[in-house]
Amino acid sequence: MGSKPALTKVYILDTNVLLHDPLAVYQFQEHDVVIPMTVLEELDRIKDRHKDVSRDARVAIRTLENIFAEASPELIQEGVPLANASETHASGKIAIFADHTLDQQAKNFTADEPDNRIINAALYLQKQHQPRTVVLVTKDINMRLKAKGAGMSGVEDYRSDQLIDDIQFLAKGFNHLEGSFWGRVKTCDSVTQGRDTFHTIPAELLESPYINQYIIDDTQSFAARVVRYDEQQIELQDLGYERLMGRTAWGIHPKNIYQAMALDALLDPNIELVILTGPAGCGKTLLAMACALELVIERGIYSKVIVTRNTPEIAESIGFLPGSEEEKMMPWLAAVTDTLEVLHHNDESMDGSLHYIMDKANIQFKSVNFMRGRSIQNSFVFLDECQNLTASQLKTIITRCGEGTKLVCCGNLSQIDSNYLTAVTSGLTYIVERFKNFEGSANVYLNGVVRSRLASFAEQEL
Repeated sequence: MGSKPALTKVYILDTNVLLHDPLAVYQFQEHDVVIPMTVLEELDRIKDRHKDVSRDARVAIRTLENIFAEASPELIQEGVPLANASETHASGKIAIFADHTLDQQAKNFTADEPDNRIINAALYLQKQHQPRTVVLVTKDINMRLKAKGAGMSGVEDYRSDQLIDDIQFLAKGFNHLEGSFWGRVKTCDSVTQGRDTFHTIPAELLESPYINQYIIDDTQSFAARVVRYDEQQIELQDLGYERLMGRTAWGIHPKNIYQAMALDALLDPNIELVILTGPAGCGKTLLAMACALELVIERGIYSKVIVTRNTPEIAESIGFLPGSEEEKMMPWLAAVTDTLEVLHHNDESMDGSLHYIMDKANIQFKSVNFMRGRSIQNSFVFLDECQNLTASQLKTIITRCGEGTKLVCCGNLSQIDSNYLTAVTSGLTYIVERFKNFEGSANVYLNGVVRSRLASFAEQEL
Protein backbone atom coordinates (compact mmCIF):
# COMPACT_ATOMS: atom_id res chain seq x y z
CA MET A 1 0.00 0.00 0.00
CA GLY A 2 2.97 2.27 -0.58
CA SER A 3 5.18 4.02 1.93
CA LYS A 4 3.27 5.82 4.65
CA PRO A 5 4.22 7.29 8.05
CA ALA A 6 4.81 4.66 10.71
CA LEU A 7 2.19 6.38 12.89
CA THR A 8 -0.64 5.28 10.59
CA LYS A 9 -1.84 1.70 10.94
CA VAL A 10 -3.06 -1.04 8.63
CA TYR A 11 -6.39 -2.58 9.65
CA ILE A 12 -7.39 -5.99 8.29
CA LEU A 13 -11.15 -6.57 8.55
CA ASP A 14 -12.79 -9.93 9.22
CA THR A 15 -16.11 -10.83 7.59
CA ASN A 16 -18.12 -10.42 10.80
CA VAL A 17 -17.03 -6.78 11.08
CA LEU A 18 -18.64 -5.97 7.71
CA LEU A 19 -21.76 -7.94 8.68
CA HIS A 20 -21.97 -6.02 11.95
CA ASP A 21 -21.38 -2.65 10.24
CA PRO A 22 -21.45 -2.73 6.42
CA LEU A 23 -19.88 0.75 6.33
CA ALA A 24 -17.07 -0.16 8.71
CA VAL A 25 -14.39 0.63 6.10
CA TYR A 26 -15.05 4.35 6.71
CA GLN A 27 -14.42 4.18 10.47
CA PHE A 28 -10.61 4.09 10.55
CA GLN A 29 -9.79 7.79 9.97
CA GLU A 30 -6.34 8.28 8.38
CA HIS A 31 -5.39 4.61 8.63
CA ASP A 32 -5.37 2.05 5.80
CA VAL A 33 -7.86 -0.81 5.46
CA VAL A 34 -7.25 -4.23 3.88
CA ILE A 35 -9.99 -6.67 2.87
CA PRO A 36 -8.69 -10.24 2.32
CA MET A 37 -10.15 -12.05 -0.70
CA THR A 38 -11.52 -14.71 1.67
CA VAL A 39 -13.77 -12.05 3.23
CA LEU A 40 -15.30 -11.28 -0.18
CA GLU A 41 -15.93 -14.99 -0.73
CA GLU A 42 -17.70 -15.30 2.63
CA LEU A 43 -19.83 -12.23 1.88
CA ASP A 44 -20.74 -13.79 -1.45
CA ARG A 45 -21.89 -17.02 0.23
CA ILE A 46 -23.99 -15.11 2.78
CA LYS A 47 -25.62 -12.54 0.48
CA ASP A 48 -28.24 -14.88 -1.04
CA ARG A 49 -29.55 -16.41 2.18
CA HIS A 50 -33.07 -15.52 3.23
CA LYS A 51 -31.88 -13.88 6.40
CA ASP A 52 -31.50 -10.34 7.68
CA VAL A 53 -27.72 -10.71 7.85
CA SER A 54 -27.75 -11.22 4.06
CA ARG A 55 -28.95 -7.65 3.61
CA ASP A 56 -25.91 -6.40 5.53
CA ALA A 57 -23.67 -8.56 3.33
CA ARG A 58 -25.18 -7.03 0.20
CA VAL A 59 -24.75 -3.50 1.57
CA ALA A 60 -21.08 -4.24 2.34
CA ILE A 61 -20.53 -5.63 -1.19
CA ARG A 62 -22.16 -2.59 -2.82
CA THR A 63 -20.06 -0.29 -0.65
CA LEU A 64 -16.86 -1.97 -1.82
CA GLU A 65 -18.06 -1.94 -5.43
CA ASN A 66 -18.62 1.82 -5.27
CA ILE A 67 -15.12 2.35 -3.88
CA PHE A 68 -13.36 0.18 -6.47
CA ALA A 69 -15.65 0.94 -9.45
CA GLU A 70 -13.09 2.93 -11.47
CA ALA A 71 -9.92 1.33 -10.08
CA SER A 72 -7.55 -0.86 -12.10
CA PRO A 73 -6.55 -4.31 -10.78
CA GLU A 74 -3.11 -2.91 -9.87
CA LEU A 75 -4.65 0.01 -7.97
CA ILE A 76 -7.05 -2.30 -6.09
CA GLN A 77 -4.06 -4.25 -4.78
CA GLU A 78 -2.06 -1.07 -4.08
CA GLY A 79 -4.90 0.81 -2.40
CA VAL A 80 -7.68 3.21 -3.38
CA PRO A 81 -8.12 6.49 -1.40
CA LEU A 82 -11.18 6.28 0.83
CA ALA A 83 -11.55 10.06 0.83
CA ASN A 84 -12.69 9.93 -2.80
CA ALA A 85 -15.44 7.44 -2.03
CA SER A 86 -17.15 9.11 0.92
CA GLU A 87 -17.66 12.40 2.68
CA THR A 88 -16.69 10.82 6.01
CA HIS A 89 -13.53 11.55 7.96
CA ALA A 90 -11.75 8.54 6.39
CA SER A 91 -8.56 9.64 4.59
CA GLY A 92 -6.55 6.43 4.32
CA LYS A 93 -6.53 3.81 1.57
CA ILE A 94 -8.41 0.56 1.11
CA ALA A 95 -7.02 -2.47 -0.71
CA ILE A 96 -8.04 -6.04 -1.47
CA PHE A 97 -5.39 -8.64 -0.63
CA ALA A 98 -5.31 -11.88 -2.62
CA ASP A 99 -4.60 -14.17 0.31
CA HIS A 100 -4.88 -17.28 -1.91
CA THR A 101 -1.56 -16.40 -3.54
CA LEU A 102 0.45 -16.88 -0.33
CA ASP A 103 3.03 -19.63 -0.72
CA GLN A 104 3.10 -22.53 1.73
CA GLN A 105 6.03 -21.12 3.73
CA ALA A 106 4.04 -17.96 4.52
CA LYS A 107 1.17 -19.94 6.06
CA ASN A 108 1.01 -20.60 9.79
CA PHE A 109 -2.29 -22.48 9.61
CA THR A 110 -3.80 -24.85 7.08
CA ALA A 111 -5.94 -23.03 4.52
CA ASP A 112 -8.99 -25.24 5.07
CA GLU A 113 -10.90 -22.71 7.18
CA PRO A 114 -11.70 -19.10 6.17
CA ASP A 115 -10.57 -17.85 9.60
CA ASN A 116 -7.20 -19.54 9.11
CA ARG A 117 -6.70 -17.93 5.69
CA ILE A 118 -7.49 -14.49 7.12
CA ILE A 119 -5.06 -15.00 10.02
CA ASN A 120 -2.36 -16.19 7.58
CA ALA A 121 -2.92 -13.03 5.53
CA ALA A 122 -2.71 -10.84 8.65
CA LEU A 123 0.56 -12.46 9.77
CA TYR A 124 2.04 -12.03 6.28
CA LEU A 125 1.03 -8.36 6.09
CA GLN A 126 2.43 -7.79 9.59
CA LYS A 127 5.87 -8.78 8.28
CA GLN A 128 5.51 -6.89 5.00
CA HIS A 129 4.51 -3.55 6.56
CA GLN A 130 7.07 -3.32 9.36
CA PRO A 131 7.56 -1.00 11.21
CA ARG A 132 3.91 0.05 10.75
CA THR A 133 1.37 -1.44 13.14
CA VAL A 134 -0.88 -4.02 11.51
CA VAL A 135 -4.14 -4.83 13.32
CA LEU A 136 -6.57 -7.68 12.68
CA VAL A 137 -10.11 -6.53 13.52
CA THR A 138 -12.64 -9.26 14.26
CA LYS A 139 -15.65 -9.76 16.51
CA ASP A 140 -14.84 -13.47 16.83
CA ILE A 141 -13.28 -14.01 20.28
CA ASN A 142 -11.79 -17.39 19.36
CA MET A 143 -10.26 -15.94 16.21
CA ARG A 144 -8.65 -13.17 18.25
CA LEU A 145 -7.14 -15.80 20.56
CA LYS A 146 -5.85 -17.87 17.62
CA ALA A 147 -4.31 -14.82 15.96
CA LYS A 148 -2.55 -13.75 19.16
CA GLY A 149 -1.29 -17.27 19.74
CA ALA A 150 0.11 -17.38 16.19
CA GLY A 151 2.13 -14.19 16.75
CA MET A 152 -0.22 -11.41 15.67
CA SER A 153 0.71 -8.43 17.82
CA GLY A 154 -2.28 -6.26 16.91
CA VAL A 155 -5.72 -7.87 17.40
CA GLU A 156 -8.85 -5.89 18.26
CA ASP A 157 -12.60 -6.09 18.53
CA TYR A 158 -14.57 -3.67 16.35
CA ARG A 159 -15.69 -0.93 18.74
CA SER A 160 -16.54 2.13 16.66
CA ASP A 161 -20.27 1.73 17.36
CA GLN A 162 -19.81 1.21 21.11
CA LEU A 163 -20.90 4.22 23.11
CA ILE A 164 -19.76 2.71 26.41
CA ASP A 165 -16.92 0.34 27.32
CA ASP A 166 -18.70 -1.53 30.08
CA ILE A 167 -22.39 -2.29 30.55
CA GLN A 168 -22.18 -1.22 34.20
CA PHE A 169 -21.85 2.38 32.99
CA LEU A 170 -25.09 2.23 31.00
CA ALA A 171 -27.55 4.96 31.95
CA LYS A 172 -30.22 3.55 34.28
CA GLY A 173 -32.70 6.37 33.79
CA PHE A 174 -32.65 7.46 37.43
CA ASN A 175 -30.28 8.86 40.04
CA HIS A 176 -30.68 7.37 43.52
CA LEU A 177 -29.17 9.83 45.97
CA GLU A 178 -27.85 8.74 49.36
CA GLY A 179 -29.56 10.37 52.31
CA SER A 180 -32.00 13.23 51.82
CA PHE A 181 -32.28 15.26 48.62
CA TRP A 182 -33.40 18.38 50.48
CA GLY A 183 -30.47 17.97 52.88
CA ARG A 184 -28.16 18.70 49.94
CA VAL A 185 -30.05 21.77 48.70
CA LYS A 186 -29.06 25.21 50.02
CA THR A 187 -30.79 27.40 47.43
CA CYS A 188 -33.87 26.52 45.40
CA ASP A 189 -36.41 28.44 43.33
CA SER A 190 -39.82 26.78 43.16
CA VAL A 191 -42.80 27.65 40.96
CA THR A 192 -46.23 26.07 40.60
CA GLN A 193 -47.89 25.69 37.20
CA GLY A 194 -51.38 24.26 37.58
CA ARG A 195 -50.98 21.01 39.51
CA ASP A 196 -47.24 20.73 38.79
CA THR A 197 -44.40 22.12 40.92
CA PHE A 198 -40.95 22.81 39.47
CA HIS A 199 -37.71 23.33 41.40
CA THR A 200 -34.60 25.03 40.01
CA ILE A 201 -31.40 23.98 41.78
CA PRO A 202 -27.65 24.56 41.18
CA ALA A 203 -26.18 22.22 38.54
CA GLU A 204 -23.39 20.95 40.82
CA LEU A 205 -25.91 19.15 43.06
CA LEU A 206 -26.49 16.38 40.51
CA GLU A 207 -23.80 14.49 38.60
CA SER A 208 -24.27 14.05 34.82
CA PRO A 209 -28.00 14.86 34.59
CA TYR A 210 -29.99 14.27 31.40
CA ILE A 211 -33.52 14.98 30.21
CA ASN A 212 -36.27 12.87 31.85
CA GLN A 213 -33.86 11.35 34.35
CA TYR A 214 -35.69 10.47 37.58
CA ILE A 215 -34.29 11.61 40.93
CA ILE A 216 -35.07 9.68 44.14
CA ASP A 217 -33.42 9.50 47.56
CA ASP A 218 -33.23 7.27 50.64
CA THR A 219 -36.01 9.06 52.52
CA GLN A 220 -38.75 7.61 50.28
CA SER A 221 -40.45 10.97 50.32
CA PHE A 222 -38.89 12.75 47.33
CA ALA A 223 -39.19 11.94 43.64
CA ALA A 224 -38.62 14.24 40.68
CA ARG A 225 -37.74 14.24 36.99
CA VAL A 226 -35.21 16.41 35.16
CA VAL A 227 -37.03 18.60 32.63
CA ARG A 228 -34.29 21.10 31.78
CA TYR A 229 -30.63 21.73 32.60
CA ASP A 230 -27.56 23.71 31.61
CA GLU A 231 -24.12 24.33 33.10
CA GLN A 232 -25.51 26.55 35.87
CA GLN A 233 -28.83 25.05 36.95
CA ILE A 234 -31.19 22.11 36.75
CA GLU A 235 -34.98 22.29 36.62
CA LEU A 236 -36.86 19.40 38.23
CA GLN A 237 -40.52 18.50 38.10
CA ASP A 238 -41.59 17.42 41.59
CA LEU A 239 -43.48 14.14 41.20
CA GLY A 240 -43.83 13.24 44.88
CA TYR A 241 -42.85 9.77 46.06
CA GLU A 242 -46.35 8.82 47.28
CA ARG A 243 -48.02 10.20 44.16
CA LEU A 244 -45.56 8.28 41.99
CA MET A 245 -46.27 5.07 43.90
CA GLY A 246 -49.98 5.78 43.44
CA ARG A 247 -49.79 5.53 39.63
CA THR A 248 -52.07 2.87 38.19
CA ALA A 249 -52.78 1.44 34.74
CA TRP A 250 -55.49 -1.10 33.88
CA GLY A 251 -55.71 -2.08 37.54
CA ILE A 252 -51.94 -2.59 37.92
CA HIS A 253 -50.17 -0.80 40.79
CA PRO A 254 -46.36 -0.52 41.08
CA LYS A 255 -44.67 -2.86 43.57
CA ASN A 256 -41.57 -0.69 43.91
CA ILE A 257 -40.32 2.77 42.99
CA TYR A 258 -38.70 1.48 39.78
CA GLN A 259 -42.01 0.21 38.46
CA ALA A 260 -43.58 3.52 39.53
CA MET A 261 -41.05 5.48 37.46
CA ALA A 262 -41.70 3.18 34.51
CA LEU A 263 -45.48 3.70 34.82
CA ASP A 264 -44.98 7.47 34.94
CA ALA A 265 -43.00 7.40 31.68
CA LEU A 266 -45.34 4.93 29.98
CA LEU A 267 -48.47 6.94 30.81
CA ASP A 268 -47.00 10.28 29.71
CA PRO A 269 -48.09 10.94 26.08
CA ASN A 270 -45.35 13.57 25.74
CA ILE A 271 -42.72 10.84 26.05
CA GLU A 272 -42.66 9.15 22.65
CA LEU A 273 -39.96 6.57 23.39
CA VAL A 274 -39.79 4.55 26.60
CA ILE A 275 -36.94 2.08 27.11
CA LEU A 276 -37.38 -0.50 29.87
CA THR A 277 -34.42 -2.68 30.82
CA GLY A 278 -33.88 -5.06 33.70
CA PRO A 279 -33.74 -8.73 34.72
CA ALA A 280 -36.37 -11.34 33.97
CA GLY A 281 -39.38 -10.98 36.24
CA CYS A 282 -39.08 -7.26 36.96
CA GLY A 283 -42.39 -6.45 35.23
CA LYS A 284 -41.33 -4.92 31.89
CA THR A 285 -43.91 -6.68 29.72
CA LEU A 286 -46.71 -6.48 32.31
CA LEU A 287 -46.31 -2.72 32.77
CA ALA A 288 -46.04 -2.05 29.03
CA MET A 289 -49.18 -4.01 28.16
CA ALA A 290 -51.18 -2.58 31.08
CA CYS A 291 -50.32 0.94 29.95
CA ALA A 292 -51.08 0.06 26.32
CA LEU A 293 -54.62 -1.01 27.28
CA GLU A 294 -55.04 2.01 29.56
CA LEU A 295 -53.96 4.51 26.89
CA VAL A 296 -55.89 2.91 24.02
CA ILE A 297 -59.15 1.78 25.64
CA GLU A 298 -59.61 3.96 28.74
CA ARG A 299 -58.03 7.23 27.60
CA GLY A 300 -58.38 6.90 23.82
CA ILE A 301 -55.01 8.54 23.17
CA TYR A 302 -53.92 5.92 20.63
CA SER A 303 -56.02 3.98 18.14
CA LYS A 304 -54.28 0.58 18.26
CA VAL A 305 -51.55 -1.53 19.84
CA ILE A 306 -48.85 -3.07 17.65
CA VAL A 307 -46.82 -5.79 19.37
CA THR A 308 -43.63 -7.03 17.75
CA ARG A 309 -40.36 -8.70 18.65
CA ASN A 310 -37.41 -10.28 16.93
CA THR A 311 -37.99 -13.84 15.84
CA PRO A 312 -35.24 -16.49 16.16
CA GLU A 313 -32.11 -16.33 13.99
CA ILE A 314 -31.74 -12.63 14.73
CA ALA A 315 -35.11 -11.54 13.39
CA GLU A 316 -34.45 -13.33 10.10
CA SER A 317 -37.30 -15.79 9.73
CA ILE A 318 -40.66 -16.75 11.18
CA GLY A 319 -40.33 -20.19 9.66
CA PHE A 320 -42.94 -22.44 8.13
CA LEU A 321 -45.57 -22.30 10.85
CA PRO A 322 -49.08 -22.50 9.40
CA GLY A 323 -51.48 -19.60 9.29
CA SER A 324 -51.38 -15.84 8.84
CA GLU A 325 -48.56 -13.54 9.95
CA GLU A 326 -50.24 -12.99 13.33
CA GLU A 327 -50.75 -16.74 13.84
CA LYS A 328 -47.12 -17.40 12.96
CA MET A 329 -46.03 -14.77 15.49
CA MET A 330 -48.10 -16.13 18.38
CA PRO A 331 -45.47 -18.64 19.65
CA TRP A 332 -42.85 -15.88 19.82
CA LEU A 333 -45.25 -13.48 21.54
CA ALA A 334 -46.46 -15.91 24.18
CA ALA A 335 -45.01 -13.61 26.87
CA VAL A 336 -47.47 -10.93 25.78
CA THR A 337 -50.49 -13.25 25.70
CA ASP A 338 -49.43 -14.62 29.11
CA THR A 339 -49.43 -11.05 30.38
CA LEU A 340 -52.93 -10.41 29.01
CA GLU A 341 -54.11 -13.53 30.85
CA VAL A 342 -52.61 -12.21 34.10
CA LEU A 343 -54.39 -8.89 33.62
CA HIS A 344 -57.76 -10.68 33.22
CA HIS A 345 -57.37 -13.86 35.24
CA ASN A 346 -60.10 -12.78 37.69
CA ASP A 347 -62.70 -12.22 34.97
CA GLU A 348 -65.68 -14.58 34.86
CA SER A 349 -64.75 -15.66 31.33
CA MET A 350 -61.06 -15.01 30.75
CA ASP A 351 -61.10 -16.23 27.13
CA GLY A 352 -64.06 -14.02 26.34
CA SER A 353 -62.36 -11.04 28.00
CA LEU A 354 -59.16 -11.63 26.04
CA HIS A 355 -60.97 -11.74 22.71
CA TYR A 356 -62.95 -8.63 23.60
CA ILE A 357 -59.88 -6.70 24.76
CA MET A 358 -57.77 -7.70 21.75
CA ASP A 359 -60.57 -6.52 19.47
CA LYS A 360 -61.35 -3.37 21.47
CA ALA A 361 -57.68 -2.31 21.70
CA ASN A 362 -57.06 -3.40 18.10
CA ILE A 363 -54.00 -5.40 19.19
CA GLN A 364 -51.94 -6.49 16.19
CA PHE A 365 -49.04 -8.94 16.32
CA LYS A 366 -46.42 -8.13 13.68
CA SER A 367 -43.03 -9.49 12.67
CA VAL A 368 -40.01 -7.20 12.68
CA ASN A 369 -39.31 -8.51 9.16
CA PHE A 370 -42.30 -6.62 7.79
CA MET A 371 -41.83 -3.32 9.65
CA ARG A 372 -39.47 -1.87 7.04
CA GLY A 373 -41.21 0.59 4.72
CA ARG A 374 -44.26 1.13 6.93
CA SER A 375 -45.48 4.41 8.39
CA ILE A 376 -47.23 3.79 11.71
CA GLN A 377 -49.56 6.56 12.88
CA ASN A 378 -51.36 7.14 16.20
CA SER A 379 -50.31 3.79 17.67
CA PHE A 380 -48.82 2.30 20.80
CA VAL A 381 -45.95 0.15 19.51
CA PHE A 382 -44.50 -2.41 21.91
CA LEU A 383 -41.16 -3.96 20.92
CA ASP A 384 -40.25 -6.83 23.23
CA GLU A 385 -36.93 -8.71 23.56
CA CYS A 386 -35.07 -6.01 21.63
CA GLN A 387 -31.72 -6.82 23.22
CA ASN A 388 -31.22 -9.20 20.26
CA LEU A 389 -31.63 -6.44 17.67
CA THR A 390 -28.78 -4.44 16.17
CA ALA A 391 -28.70 -0.66 16.19
CA SER A 392 -29.64 -0.59 12.48
CA GLN A 393 -32.64 -2.89 13.05
CA LEU A 394 -33.88 -0.69 15.90
CA LYS A 395 -33.34 2.41 13.78
CA THR A 396 -35.54 0.84 11.10
CA ILE A 397 -38.38 0.40 13.60
CA ILE A 398 -37.96 3.82 15.23
CA THR A 399 -38.07 5.58 11.86
CA ARG A 400 -41.35 3.79 11.06
CA CYS A 401 -43.09 5.61 13.93
CA GLY A 402 -45.12 8.49 12.57
CA GLU A 403 -47.08 11.28 14.20
CA GLY A 404 -48.91 10.41 17.42
CA THR A 405 -47.10 7.09 17.95
CA LYS A 406 -45.46 5.92 21.17
CA LEU A 407 -42.73 3.27 21.04
CA VAL A 408 -41.87 1.10 24.05
CA CYS A 409 -38.68 -0.98 23.86
CA CYS A 410 -38.12 -3.72 26.43
CA GLY A 411 -35.17 -6.03 26.90
CA ASN A 412 -32.86 -7.88 29.24
CA LEU A 413 -29.20 -7.39 28.33
CA SER A 414 -28.21 -10.58 30.16
CA GLN A 415 -30.32 -12.68 27.77
CA ILE A 416 -28.75 -12.02 24.37
CA ASP A 417 -29.12 -14.93 21.94
CA SER A 418 -27.53 -13.30 18.87
CA ASN A 419 -24.18 -14.57 17.62
CA TYR A 420 -23.27 -11.07 16.50
CA LEU A 421 -24.08 -9.04 19.61
CA THR A 422 -22.88 -8.51 23.15
CA ALA A 423 -24.46 -6.44 25.90
CA VAL A 424 -22.23 -3.51 24.92
CA THR A 425 -22.95 -3.70 21.16
CA SER A 426 -26.67 -4.50 21.44
CA GLY A 427 -29.04 -2.08 19.76
CA LEU A 428 -30.82 -1.73 23.12
CA THR A 429 -27.64 -0.36 24.71
CA TYR A 430 -27.13 1.88 21.70
CA ILE A 431 -30.54 3.57 21.90
CA VAL A 432 -30.33 3.98 25.69
CA GLU A 433 -27.19 6.08 25.25
CA ARG A 434 -28.21 7.81 22.02
CA PHE A 435 -31.65 8.91 23.23
CA LYS A 436 -30.92 9.77 26.85
CA ASN A 437 -30.80 13.51 26.08
CA PHE A 438 -33.80 13.48 23.75
CA GLU A 439 -36.64 15.28 25.50
CA GLY A 440 -39.19 12.85 24.04
CA SER A 441 -37.63 9.73 25.56
CA ALA A 442 -37.20 8.13 28.98
CA ASN A 443 -35.29 5.10 30.14
CA VAL A 444 -35.87 3.12 33.33
CA TYR A 445 -33.87 0.16 34.64
CA LEU A 446 -36.33 -1.92 36.65
CA ASN A 447 -34.12 -2.91 39.54
CA GLY A 448 -35.30 -6.02 41.35
CA VAL A 449 -37.32 -9.11 40.49
CA VAL A 450 -40.89 -9.03 41.76
CA ARG A 451 -42.36 -12.08 40.04
CA SER A 452 -41.56 -14.74 42.63
CA ARG A 453 -39.04 -15.86 45.24
CA LEU A 454 -37.86 -18.56 42.83
CA ALA A 455 -37.15 -16.09 40.00
CA SER A 456 -35.44 -13.68 42.38
CA PHE A 457 -33.16 -16.41 43.75
CA ALA A 458 -32.30 -17.66 40.25
CA GLU A 459 -31.46 -14.13 39.09
CA GLN A 460 -29.06 -13.62 41.99
CA GLU A 461 -27.48 -17.08 42.31
CA LEU A 462 -27.38 -18.69 38.85
